[in-house]
Amino acid sequence: MAPAKMTDIGGEGERDAPSQWERDGVPEPSTSASSTLDVRSRASSDSGHAYGPIPVWLQESSKSFHWRWVPYQVRHFARAIVSWTRGPDPPQIQKITPFFPSIQEAPVRLITKYFPQKIHKAGLLVLVFFFWLLTFSLVLHHSASAGNIKGYGKPQPIWCGASYWSGGNSCGLNGNRCRPFDNAYQAFRCPANCRSVHVTTPHAVGAQDINYRPFVIGGPAEDEIGHSSSEYVYRGDSFVCQAAIHAGVVSNQKGGCGVVKLLGSYSNFTSTKGNGIQSIPFDAPFPKSFTFVSGLSSSCIKDLRWPLLAVTVIFTTILSLCTASPSVFFPMVFTMLFFHVGLVSDPPTNTDYASLSSLIIGRFLPAAFVAAAFYRYSVKPQQQDLTAYIERTILWLGGAWIGSLNNYTFDFIPIQRLTPSDLRAQPGAPLALSIIVVSLLAIAIGQVWYLRLEGRLPKYLAIYGIFVTFLIVCVIIPTLNLRIHHYFLALLLLPGTRLQTRPSLLYQGILVGLFINGTARWGFDSILQTTNELRGPDGVLHSALPNITSIVPAVSSITF
Repeated sequence: MAPAKMTDIGGEGERDAPSQWERDGVPEPSTSASSTLDVRSRASSDSGHAYGPIPVWLQESSKSFHWRWVPYQVRHFARAIVSWTRGPDPPQIQKITPFFPSIQEAPVRLITKYFPQKIHKAGLLVLVFFFWLLTFSLVLHHSASAGNIKGYGKPQPIWCGASYWSGGNSCGLNGNRCRPFDNAYQAFRCPANCRSVHVTTPHAVGAQDINYRPFVIGGPAEDEIGHSSSEYVYRGDSFVCQAAIHAGVVSNQKGGCGVVKLLGSYSNFTSTKGNGIQSIPFDAPFPKSFTFVSGLSSSCIKDLRWPLLAVTVIFTTILSLCTASPSVFFPMVFTMLFFHVGLVSDPPTNTDYASLSSLIIGRFLPAAFVAAAFYRYSVKPQQQDLTAYIERTILWLGGAWIGSLNNYTFDFIPIQRLTPSDLRAQPGAPLALSIIVVSLLAIAIGQVWYLRLEGRLPKYLAIYGIFVTFLIVCVIIPTLNLRIHHYFLALLLLPGTRLQTRPSLLYQGILVGLFINGTARWGFDSILQTTNELRGPDGVLHSALPNITSIVPAVSSITF
C-alpha cells in the first residue's frame, strides 16, 4: 500500500491521512524521482518545520573549507568574536537627549524668532566675529606697545628661555662672540608663566647634569665673611626671565619688566629657593654674570593674557550657546582658539608681534585644512542634530579650552617627550605614563562599546589596525626616533570620537584643543627625528672622556 501524500512539505498545509511509516514513528522514505536527499527529524516535524538543522560536519565543510585545518573550537570562538563585533541588528545609533531641553534650546529659538532669514543670521555672525577681532586686537596692541622704564626707555620683549650666553659653543673661543661681559644695561620685558620652562637636554654645571628643571644659576651674593646681601647675582647663561622671577623682579603669573646689569667675571654662585624656583650652585669663576637694577620707576604693562582669555572665552561661549549648525560653530571656534593660543596663551619664541603674526598665519592655513577633515569625519557626525547646547558648551568647548591651554592644564604631568631616554631621565615619568596608558585604555573600552552598538566597530578596528601598523613601521626604521607630538596624538584618536555621547563630546573637545596647541605653538614638527635633532645644540654627545693618568715628559727640547 502506498503512503498517504502530504499536500505541503513546509508544514503549512494539511495532511490527507497519516501514513504507516508515521504511525510506526519512522521517517517516511523519499519516493520522488529526484536524487535530492530529504532530511527530516522528529523534532522538526513536531515544531511544524519539515527540514531539520544542517549537521555540524556539513555546516563546517561548507563555511570553513579553507580553514578546516584549524580546530573546530577555535573556529567557533573566532566566529563568535566576529559576530559580537558586528553589534546588534538593527544598530543602536547614539543620540543625546538633553537635560531641560527648553532651557538649552532657548537661545537658538530666540535667534530664529528675531532673525528668521539666513542672511540675517549670517550678518549677526559676522558682527560677533568682528567685535571679537576688534576687542582682541586692541588689547593685544596695547599689551605690545605700552611700557617705559625711566632712564632706560622702552623694554625689549624677550622669551622665557632667553639668556646672555649662546648654546653649545656658539660664543666661540674665550666667549668673544658673547661680549660685552660687563658695564652694559638692558631693559627687558618677560611674558607670564616663565617658571614652567625647563631645559630638556642635560646641561653640565660643575659636577651636576641639569635637566628637566628651570635653568637659574646663582642667587644672593655673599660678602667675604659669607653673609648674604640684597643683591642677586646670576651666571651669564641663566634664563633671564626665570632669574627675574627668582629674584622677585617680575611675577610668574603676570610677567613684568626690569633692567639687567652685566657684571663681568664672578665666582661662587649661591643656591637658594625663591618664588617657586630652586637655583643651582656653582663655585667656580664664569666670565659673564648679571644682576638686576633696583629702585626703577616704570609704566610697564603686565602680560594681558588673562584679560584676553576672558574675551575669547566669552565670545566662544556665545557661539556655542547660540549656534545650531556645526558647520558654523566648529570653524569659528577653531579659528578663535588657534589665534588665541598662537598670539597670547602659548606663543612661539618670536619677540615682536609682526613676525609672530606672520608665523601664526602661516601655521593656520595647513591646520585649517586638517581641521576640515576633522569636521567631515568626526565633528559633523557627532554634532549633527545635537540640541544640547549648554552641554556642548560645558563638555566640548570646555574640553577644547583644556586642551588648548595645555601649558597650564597639563603642566603638572612630568612628561616632556615620549622617547625612552627622556622617560628614564624625567623623575616620575614612568608612573605618569602608566597612569595615562591605563586611563586611555579605559576610555578606549567605553568607545569600543558604543561603536559596536552603532555597528561601526569592524570598520574602526580596520582603521586603527592601519594606524598601529604605521607606528610599528616608524619604530623599526633605523637611525630615526618616533615622537608622538600633540597634533599627532589628536590625529590618531579623533576618529574614535564621532559618536554623539557625552563622553565623546568631552574627548573630542580635548583632542581638538591639543591639536590647536601643538600646531600653533610648535607647528607640524616631524614625527620621525634623528638623534641629533632630539639632542639639540646643548645636548650631551656621550663621547668618551680622555684617559689622563700621568704626565711623562718624552723629550727635553724641540728642534725645528
